Amino acid sequence: MVFGTRPEAIKLAPVAAALHAEGLAVRLVETGQHADLPRAGVGFGALDRRSLGCVTGDDPFAYARACAATYAQTCAARPAMILVQGDTASAYGGALAAGWLGVPLAHVEAGLRSHDRANPWPEEDFRRAIDRMAALHFAPTELAAANLADEGHARSVHVTGNSGVDALKAMLATLPPPQRREDATRRLLVTCHRRENWGRPLGDLAAAIGTLAARHRAIRIDVALHPNPSIAQAWAAALGGTARVRLLEAMSHRDMLLAMRDSDLILSDSGGMQEEAPYLGTPLFILRRRTERPEGIDTGQLKLIGIEREAIVREVTRFLDNADATAAMTSAAEPYGDGRAAPRIAAIIARRLRAATSATPPRQAPPGPS
Repeated sequence: MVFGTRPEAIKLAPVAAALHAEGLAVRLVETGQHADLPRAGVGFGALDRRSLGCVTGDDPFAYARACAATYAQTCAARPAMILVQGDTASAYGGALAAGWLGVPLAHVEAGLRSHDRANPWPEEDFRRAIDRMAALHFAPTELAAANLADEGHARSVHVTGNSGVDALKAMLATLPPPQRREDATRRLLVTCHRRENWGRPLGDLAAAIGTLAARHRAIRIDVALHPNPSIAQAWAAALGGTARVRLLEAMSHRDMLLAMRDSDLILSDSGGMQEEAPYLGTPLFILRRRTERPEGIDTGQLKLIGIEREAIVREVTRFLDNADATAAMTSAAEPYGDGRAAPRIAAIIARRLRAATSATPPRQAPPGPS
């Protein structure tokens, strides 16, 4: 498994455990994309784990190539398969490494499409490129599978659900019950970090938060800061000291889930939070122009509102003033899976590898890139 970000680690941990339970030897390769990953609270047990130590830069495509080259050149034993998750530079790097080493690639969370290369960028390019190279496509939903079929991958697609739901349900079982509220304050949780929202869009969001905090006295807005220091500094400059607004340091997955569960409304551009909010019963407004996860919109638990100041103020105010809108977005649907994706994925991979082992003799690994 090649990965480099906290969301990847969260979603791959259940898959790693399920592969280990199938009797397969799992090697974890961290690219170094998120420097704080070892402290993120994601457990992989005693599985073999190494870091490539690749430091991120301004060009995500160059970073992916650097990760691929580092892995291919330092790979001590050629793996039977490389597995990646999602649409990050680390995932693309792992896919490139699979091609250079001549081993099959498996893609967890395959088939997500916004059908707009700029939203999100570069993730839409990454996920399409990874799926072109993959031998196994693990689609989280029927819609994702249909996207892959339209691109000619129907024979290698397996609809498994999203392994992030596996991780979420396991974590929810360990959380303390919600605390009883002592007042009528409405709680909003805000996150924003995607590249296409840097600069002016982030400024529009900050201005909208300031307006909402000024207009609504019975409100508390928590802004969960991203580990990226430039984004955190932008938030501090825009909203530091604003009444009814708190800037929170980057949280562990467990603490973030608690904050999400105990909020009345979430505003976020995070793909993972779009998947998690429906299972927590907390409505979420998507701060993007496009989303590759429309299933939660179809079930009524998510709403796509963009990231323009006037639209944010209007939609949040309407939500706060309309109790029926709140009730309509807290249905019990499970749009992204049932929490049993990991064992499905592991069983398919185990069958594939055992069949390949019995059918073909081992071969030497080709040289890595120069």
